[in-house]
Amino acid sequence: MENQALVFSYILVMGTIGLSWLNQMHLEKEIILSSLRATGQLIVAGFLLTVIFEIEQIEIFSFILLFMCLVAARISGGRGKEIPSSYSIAFVGILIGSLLPFTLLCIVGVIQMGARFMIPLGGMVIGNSMKASSVALNRLVAEVGHQRSQIETLLSLGASVRQAARTVITPAIKAGLIPTLDTMKSVGLVHLPGIMTGYIIAGGDPMTAVKFQLAIIYMLAGTSGLTCLVVTLMAYKKCFNKQLQLRLLES
Repeated sequence: MENQALVFSYILVMGTIGLSWLNQMHLEKEIILSSLRATGQLIVAGFLLTVIFEIEQIEIFSFILLFMCLVAARISGGRGKEIPSSYSIAFVGILIGSLLPFTLLCIVGVIQMGARFMIPLGGMVIGNSMKASSVALNRLVAEVGHQRSQIETLLSLGASVRQAARTVITPAIKAGLIPTLDTMKSVGLVHLPGIMTGYIIAGGDPMTAVKFQLAIIYMLAGTSGLTCLVVTLMAYKKCFNKQLQLRLLES
């Protein structure tokens, strides 16, 4: 791709900025900064990956993936910052949700040991886990706010914290799974996923690409489910104080 074509593609971002300005959405600054940040981060990542791909040390791979988890937790935790220790909760959820499915596929041989495989796929898994965590935390905070009266009533009647919070736990987990479930429903019909498309463009056999993509989709589904479960079950407890009273979650 020519650099000139890449610059012209930024017109699409400018169109989004214009739409925000015309509708007084006040997202212009965030869109500009986000696009510039994405550009800088990807350029740096490109240079770093060139170096990393020459390294074959599992310790280095592990450190890079752990750093990705920390960054993802920082972003995801902000979606539930009203909840005490939201960043730590997001980190634990993302780490567990990413590590178990990723390790399983490494053991069975779907993911080969090597930077060229582990770093891109690890980033994909961690990014998916981050999105699931963000949605779950955001929905949990919203549900607690909407159902505060009902929760406090149940607590006053002698219900346990888990019983009182049941009506907010399930919606949070379901919300976190929606993006992954929609992707699974539409894959092959609405869009062809990145790994499958890249493999085919590189000249690979389409059916082999399908097998790899299915393994990745199953891994992402497991990642989302596990992350949502861990994050939500840890986070809802933080919504209550030691006296088993519902906290006032303030921004």
